[in-house]
Amino acid sequence: MNFVFVPGVNHGGWCWHPVGQRVRAAGHRAYALTLPGLAMGDDPTGLSLADAVDHIVDEVQRRDLVDVVLVGHSFAGIPITGAAPRIADRLAHIAFFSGFIPRRGESMADALGPQTKAWIRATVEASPDDTVPIDFETFRTRLMQDESPDLQRFVFDQLTPQPGGYILESLDVDGLATLGVPLSYLLAERDIALAAPGVELAARLGVEPVMVPGTHEALLTHPDEVAAALLKTTTSG
Repeated sequence: MNFVFVPGVNHGGWCWHPVGQRVRAAGHRAYALTLPGLAMGDDPTGLSLADAVDHIVDEVQRRDLVDVVLVGHSFAGIPITGAAPRIADRLAHIAFFSGFIPRRGESMADALGPQTKAWIRATVEASPDDTVPIDFETFRTRLMQDESPDLQRFVFDQLTPQPGGYILESLDVDGLATLGVPLSYLLAERDIALAAPGVELAARLGVEPVMVPGTHEALLTHPDEVAAALLKTTTSG
């Protein structure tokens, strides 16, 4: 299998390396993508959600990957939902890890509520490069609560401001159930950062969540468990 990992808001492909190393050790190939604008030195100005979707499609096609397990964390549930119909013939499985499952026309900002959406839009408009940063207090208390301060700070220092178009724009696509590709949803037990309850998000796919320990950043703090659950749900049978 070829596992293609896509990161969430403010993250790059680096966040999937611990899980990817374990997937490789199990005999599969692993590719961790960094979406445009989220690598150090990228220019994020003017990037749209379509750019994120196109990047996933282009990377899978450029590498001529088949038997692909497409995996998205958090916000990445949106661009992988947009990319999947365009590469459906190459997909063996689509997996979400504490990921957002969008409804048609629903942006990440929409899901976070009107006040947060207004703040995001104002922040993007005031930014010289159309981005949205995350502050340490929000990261510490919402995404990585209960972990050590040193680890929280170390991970936070890897983050990059998010291109605003990724969060403010939405998809005009059907749900993934119509593709005929197997779906799964992994959910971190202590995740308090999701825009909706994880059970509800999994239900949008028509599946029950597979629970793993940890917070929203469990792919970094519990890679053994995340990799094991991912391999079990995507390659068994």
